[in-house]
Amino acid sequence: MSGNTPAPDDAPLPSADRADGRPVYVIGGGPGGLAVAAALRKQGVRALVLERSGHVGASWRRHYDRLHLHTIRRWSALPGLAMPRRFGRWVSRDDMVRYLEKYAEHHELEVVTGVEVSRIDRTGDGTGWQLSATGGRVLTGRAVVVATGFNHTPKIPSWPGREGFTGELVHAAEYRSPAPYEGKDVLVAGIGNTGAEIAVDLAEGGASRVRIAVRTTPHIVRRSTAGWPAQATAVLVRRLPVRLVDRAGRLMCRVSVPDLTAQGLPRPATGLYSRVREGAIPVQDVGLVNAVKTGRVVPVAAVESFDGDAVVLADGSRTTPDAVIAATGYERALEGLVGHLGVLDPRGRPVVHGARTPDGAPDLYFTGFTNPISGMLREIALDARKIAARVARRG
Repeated sequence: MSGNTPAPDDAPLPSADRADGRPVYVIGGGPGGLAVAAALRKQGVRALVLERSGHVGASWRRHYDRLHLHTIRRWSALPGLAMPRRFGRWVSRDDMVRYLEKYAEHHELEVVTGVEVSRIDRTGDGTGWQLSATGGRVLTGRAVVVATGFNHTPKIPSWPGREGFTGELVHAAEYRSPAPYEGKDVLVAGIGNTGAEIAVDLAEGGASRVRIAVRTTPHIVRRSTAGWPAQATAVLVRRLPVRLVDRAGRLMCRVSVPDLTAQGLPRPATGLYSRVREGAIPVQDVGLVNAVKTGRVVPVAAVESFDGDAVVLADGSRTTPDAVIAATGYERALEGLVGHLGVLDPRGRPVVHGARTPDGAPDLYFTGFTNPISGMLREIALDARKIAARVARRG
């Protein structure tokens, strides 16, 4: 069986070819899950990918229309299949979906769709893992790879008065294009990469007014400078001392990005790499700098609360946008799945990733839950090979 195979609630999943009948289960049919499954197949280990939606790459299908990767094509490919040159240097959302579909087909991966795993437990004899899944299924595997994704569940802060807001309030996950917002006053809450790009999209797509609410000023970097991609720099410096990279980053930003203090975006006081180590990824400029300089996107203070038709900002000012788009991130939502195993940190993220397994949880692996400056897809590819080699060694 290969490709996307839907599993009715009462249908048994295929058994493994091993004598003990236990495959390696990979939870999630996004880039992380597919990459691990392909790497396991290359090692001669049978893996079954369980995907809760009806297709591979479900999260990519939901992204906004103008999205392109911020990482170069060559370093965004998964193990065993290059991305076509026709995709260009910065791969579009639609091409990424096509690539993931082709990837599953090319490697003849066993992907079962329509199956959601709700809980993972150690088997009674301690020799494997038991998965509770859709339709009351109980599946037993020799190892499990959790690859449910960094952007799993949209998160909107519990702002006071949010429920009574009379305007439109949606999470960025629901945003597709600027067409529904033509002629409207829109406030984008959050200035990460998603918020910045949506704000630019709205400004270019006909919104009458676009503001972006900023709690902490981000570092802004050019996606490419004189043909040199920011990702290449990130790969080179990621293992250097933080203080050294902070100094280099400060110089690079002063040379390549204009000072936007007068427009409401002062340069950050903390170093770029220091912020990365805290989990704050720089914003890659895909039009934000020019939009802010020309006043098409106006930075404002962070959202504090709602009051009827008004949004109250952190500086005490009030605004009455037609719509608020919350680019406020996602939750990993792993607590129900593995929270009882003691394998998550206080922020709900796996304590280890890649080929390492948590203490007391042998043969339980995690991939795709970090967001490194060197590129998530690049790190997913590296993780996949390491996990597969480790699983194969353990037999």
